[in-house]
Amino acid sequence: MSDKLLTPYSLGVLELPNRIVMAPMTRFRADEDGVPQPFVADYYAQRAGAGLIVTEGIWPSFQGQAGWRMPGLVTRAHVAGWRRVTEAVHAAGGRIFAQLMHGGRQAHPLARIDGGMPLAPSAVPVPYRQHTRVGKSDPVTPRPMTHDDIRTAIADHVAAARNAVEAGFDGVELHGANSYLIHQFLADNTNLRDDEYGGGIAGRIRFPVELTEAVAEAVGPERLGLRLSPGNPQFGMVENDPAPVYRALVDALDPLGLAYLHLTEALTCSSLADLRPRWHGALIANVGENREPTTREDGEAVLGKGLADLVSYGRAFIANPDLPERFALGAPLASYDETLLYTHGPEGYSDYPTWRATRPPRPRAPRQADQPLRTA
Repeated sequence: MSDKLLTPYSLGVLELPNRIVMAPMTRFRADEDGVPQPFVADYYAQRAGAGLIVTEGIWPSFQGQAGWRMPGLVTRAHVAGWRRVTEAVHAAGGRIFAQLMHGGRQAHPLARIDGGMPLAPSAVPVPYRQHTRVGKSDPVTPRPMTHDDIRTAIADHVAAARNAVEAGFDGVELHGANSYLIHQFLADNTNLRDDEYGGGIAGRIRFPVELTEAVAEAVGPERLGLRLSPGNPQFGMVENDPAPVYRALVDALDPLGLAYLHLTEALTCSSLADLRPRWHGALIANVGENREPTTREDGEAVLGKGLADLVSYGRAFIANPDLPERFALGAPLASYDETLLYTHGPEGYSDYPTWRATRPPRPRAPRQADQPLRTA
């Protein structure tokens, strides 16, 4: 088997020791004000052996909060909480980007600190009951965003990106995938607008392009990545013909010189093969979305085919904080406890041991003093 996953990679100004990226995973470990709890620093520092860590989705504004006890990057307390995380990761030798995630229609008044109604491209609710602080609640219909709302959302992302840099993050990833706000502007069933932010392809990509350009100008393109998931049907998203939309989007963003493009491969859309030739910067592939967790062999195959420069792993990192070392040693992977995925404490989060901590000690060779005495 190739060991390309374990080879170094230069990502802009960052020197990565391997090509294994820890993918963003929502885990609901913030306090009720959106501040990461103290053990969040332990969790990320334990996984500092990844070439790059991308955090869970962080809301860039109170209006963009997607869920209860998801973290934010708005207040001074948020910045201080994340600074503890970045300092711990850097002390452990790691590199970490903050993922900014605006919920759009993926929100509910009972799951938000401000109690406000969600905003989205169009008045299209999610097609399922939502998790809130009082349990499962019926969805609400979001208010369509005005042009002022769109400008405010862009300004909020810029402010949150600057907060991320102040908190010590090495960079920022915009979450344009998995049904959140940017994805909602791109998809057929969530963008029913007939103004310049809807309609044809040029309208659908306008908000993602304007947002990415604004954040790149604010913090530098070398500090900015973008995650996309063409054709991903999660959470009721519909994209009938995603290829032309994402080709146009990638063509518009390629000249910016971003740190990377992070692509998830859908079961019905070969986005890696389609978009790789159009993207001239670093490309991170995620091939485990809506299917079995990505294996080492899966990652090596993607790199071997030249479809990406790095591979992101999500679920494999949950119970294996030392995932790159386990790959290097050929060690078995531990399984995680599904019942503890979305609780609020350190259990099932920052208490998974490394392989070195669990494997039995090697037999000790006898010392000279341990040898039996010879008698004449």
